[in-house]
Amino acid sequence: MVEYHLNTPISEEDARKLKVGDIVYVTGEHVYTARDEAHERALKMFEKGEKPPVDFEGSVVYHVGPVAWQKNGKWIIVSAGPTTSGRMELFEDEFLRKYKARIIVGKGGMGKKTLGALKEVGAVYTSYTGGCGALAAKGLKEVRSYEWQDLGMPEALWVITAEEFGPLLVTMDSHGNSMHEDMNKLIADRKSEVYSKIGIKM
Repeated sequence: MVEYHLNTPISEEDARKLKVGDIVYVTGEHVYTARDEAHERALKMFEKGEKPPVDFEGSVVYHVGPVAWQKNGKWIIVSAGPTTSGRMELFEDEFLRKYKARIIVGKGGMGKKTLGALKEVGAVYTSYTGGCGALAAKGLKEVRSYEWQDLGMPEALWVITAEEFGPLLVTMDSHGNSMHEDMNKLIADRKSEVYSKIGIKM
């Protein structure tokens, strides 16, 4: 395990250095929230030749529906616990190929399509602990813009400056490794072993 402190925008070279088990902290202006509706809108814009309001290349894309409030006309994120990333599996591979984000943050892992895209473009998937929304918000220092507000607060595109946002655990890397796949296989093997001992056929 290696601990990295990275500044955005993140290069493909830096992303490819990261391996499953590494810990990452992120600082910089290229940190964006995006759930399924934001992914879908960004992909439709690409197909139409339109540009989204941010440059996703080299960015950190966080699967989160933040809770925010306004104080003196400025948005402040008070909680930012990760959304289950499986919802984005439908979009993530094409999003990565088209926009070249380098770090995806969420919880629960993603599937084979996303893993293939991470390897192809040079990016990683990282996990942030669920249930720690207030702690996550501490690393999201400033809301610079609140885009696509018509989607609603959870689904909108939030443009954020981060400072030592983490710890982010690399659980899928650009070398084809997935901690989620490994754990699923281990669980399946152990379950088969236990069922065999108690006489249950799978």
